[in-house]
Amino acid sequence: MVKIDLNADLGEGGQADAELMTLVSSVNIACGFHAGDAQTMLVSVRNAIKHGVAIGAHPGFPDRENFGRTAMVLPPETIYAQTLYQTGALDAIVRAQHGVLRHVKPHGMLYNMAAQDPALADAIARAVRDHNPQLILVGLAGSELIRAGQRLGLVTRQEVFADRGYQQDGSLVPRGQPGALITDDAQALAQTLDMVRTGRVKTINGTQANVQAETVCLHGDGEHALLFARRLRAAFAEQGIRVRA
Repeated sequence: MVKIDLNADLGEGGQADAELMTLVSSVNIACGFHAGDAQTMLVSVRNAIKHGVAIGAHPGFPDRENFGRTAMVLPPETIYAQTLYQTGALDAIVRAQHGVLRHVKPHGMLYNMAAQDPALADAIARAVRDHNPQLILVGLAGSELIRAGQRLGLVTRQEVFADRGYQQDGSLVPRGQPGALITDDAQALAQTLDMVRTGRVKTINGTQANVQAETVCLHGDGEHALLFARRLRAAFAEQGIRVRA
């Protein structure tokens, strides 16, 4: 039986967070820099523990104005410190609620830049390792972040996206460019099933790119996130694909 982790980015102001936790196996909780705050983190952690999903930290750039999607050129040691700070803040809440932090997945532009920048990827991976070397580092499949985590001895989890367009090298089409977002549910479902079953994805120029799908991301802030999550779970069940962290 094929198995896949299904994750969602939560604690970012989405209205369906609690319901999404019944459909996913892992959650990435915003740590206050790009979205969320201490109270939201606490509520999210309690809900995650209640529903038995794996809890992850979702650190981002200090960019609440643009939801962490502004490109920031910061020294690697600043990124290291900010990642450590955010991960530690969420971990403190998780521990206080008698839970366990399982993974770290960067958010937004920090995630995208770390996918291509070895120095930035190394800073994030070092912060994760130095906080807790047992944490899983989640990053874009085939990216510099995955390679950095592996170099430092971390367990990594390679991520694919249900609703994002792919370029020929396996990277995501940048937001704002044509084809960056897939808004048709049927197309997103077909793309996800192809990636999970075959390890390949159709790119925006019609070619095929190889991807290693170990976890699928659902964007919890999307307008139809809950409906799509239900459709995806149903499609996985029909195909005999088991969802688990």
